[in-house]
Amino acid sequence: MTAPTSSRPPVLVVAAALTDDLHLPRTLLAARRTEPKHTAGLWEFPGGKVEAGEEPVEALRREIREELGVEIEVGEEIVGPLESTTAAHGGETGPSWSLVAGDAPLVMRLWWARIVEGEPAPLEDHDMIRVLEPGAWRDVAWLPSDNEIVDAVVADAVSRHRRAYC
Repeated sequence: MTAPTSSRPPVLVVAAALTDDLHLPRTLLAARRTEPKHTAGLWEFPGGKVEAGEEPVEALRREIREELGVEIEVGEEIVGPLESTTAAHGGETGPSWSLVAGDAPLVMRLWWARIVEGEPAPLEDHDMIRVLEPGAWRDVAWLPSDNEIVDAVVADAVSRHRRAYC
């Protein structure tokens, strides 16, 4: 699959599938958006845009610190189906997921991560966070473009548990 077609390069967004354990994830943190208006009240993986000169994992740590006030350990990437292309910030997008966001093409990269310092709180762009227990990862109204990604996160977690116990 290739990146969304547009005359403009895609904006790279990074996000975290925040969990309790990087190897055997049981919980998943979801954050409820406050804006823009058409996405307010929907849930997403916390994260944000990569800035010029910033590496994706560095941007992820910064975004999680700004949005939730915590420090994280970053684990393995949950690789998206899109091929890498040049991003709006000048770097490469890497294997990513397509997001729907008005006229600006957005692509997202997602990593497993766990909190290593601090207690998460919705500081920016969100009004609520929820830690979803096993079996309840689809129990919030995810952004429509995140549904495929949630399915991939669930599948990856199930695969990790099967490998650990079989």
